[in-house]
Parts: sequence; structure tokens; C-alpha cells
Amino acid sequence: MALSVNVSTSIATGSTSKVRRSRPLLELLIGYGLILATIWTPRPYQQWLYLAAVAWIAVTSVISFPGWDAIGFRRGGFFASLWVVFAAMIVSAGALIVAIHINTLRHPISARGWLMTFGGYTVWSFVQQFLLQGYFLFRFLRLLPRREWAALAAAGIFAAAHLPNPILTPVTFLWGLVACFVFLRCRNVFPLAIAHALLGITVAITIPGPVVRNMRVGLGYLRYHAPHAHTPLLEPSPPRQ
Repeated sequence: MALSVNVSTSIATGSTSKVRRSRPLLELLIGYGLILATIWTPRPYQQWLYLAAVAWIAVTSVISFPGWDAIGFRRGGFFASLWVVFAAMIVSAGALIVAIHINTLRHPISARGWLMTFGGYTVWSFVQQFLLQGYFLFRFLRLLPRREWAALAAAGIFAAAHLPNPILTPVTFLWGLVACFVFLRCRNVFPLAIAHALLGITVAITIPGPVVRNMRVGLGYLRYHAPHAHTPLLEPSPPRQ
């Protein structure tokens, strides 16, 4: 009788463990699949896939909600990870200096232009950091035996979502890896989102739009057409004397 009870308990524990591992895997596969489908599908179907991706990620985030602290929305660890913002500022300053020297610096024409052009991107940076750390990394940590593997996997799919852009893909892999390791140490997403916004805006204003294809990815990258010269989104800086 005792042996039978032990065997039954072992089987039940194994089944529970499989269920616990299968759910984050299913959430990850469907969520990431919907994101890729959105990136690679033309309009108007893209809009429906976008809504489906948002709905799936929102619902599964609520169902599997581990608490605000676990996904990095907390006060703790903010100052400990603030160095990443200063590092991003140094990288941005260096890129700006180079862009000025080679005359590739572009910028919005007015303060309103700055807000309209990059205000939305700043919000999108916070969303991307939530997806990277609060959604995908969180699930990889439950699926993989080592934190380093989870960070590498999360950075890998983050970069793959930026294909086939040859500039953004390696940049996002490097940033994703750094961001995941910083997050695992400090567990705060806010400094990472700020650094992400700084670096993304720097790429946008230092690399000409036709070169980086206005930071488009997926089907948008392949179908990109340079805007007419008389309707620039960003105004070139005056050439150096």
C-alpha cells in the first residue's frame, strides 16, 4: 500500500511538473509566433494579427502574473542598474560626435517634431523591455535550467524579430543580452527602458534613414521606399565648415 501511494504521488508530481513547463512554452510559442506573423504580414491582415498578439500577451500575462516585482516594475534595483543609462548616454554621445564629423546627423525640425517623432518610440521602448524581460525572459527562466541560457534565448528571439535589418539585428542582440543580464541582477525594467529609448533615438538620428530603412523590420524593411527629398521626417544638420 505504501509503495502504491508513493508511486501515485511520484506520477502526480511528474504530471504537475509537465503541466507547469508546458504552459509557459505554449504561451511563449504562440505569443512570439503572433509577433512574427504581425511583422511579416501585409496590411490589412497585419492589423488583425497585431490585435491578436496584444490580446494573447495581455491575457496570458494576467493568467501567469507573478507579481510586479518579478517582471521588474518596482523601485528596488533602480539605482543599482542606473549605470546602464549613463553607459547608453556615453555611447550616444560618441555616435553623435562621429555622425557630426561624417555629416550624417539628422534631427526633427522643431520641438514638436521631436515629440511627434520620438515620443511614441519612447513609449514603445518601455513596451519592448516589458516583452523582453517581463514576458519572454520570465518564461525562458521557467523552461531552461540555467539563467545564462534563458538570457541568451531571450536576446536571440528579440534580435530575430528585427530581421532582416542588418543593422538592427546585431545591435538588438547585443542590447538584449546586456539588458537581460542586468535585469537578472537588479530586477528593474525602468532604467533598461530609458537606455533603450536613448540608444534607439541615437540610431535614428545618426544613421541616414535609407541606410537603416527608418528602423523597419520584417516585411516593412523589404518594402521600404525612401521618402521624397522635399518631405523629410528628419532635417540634416548643417555641414561642418
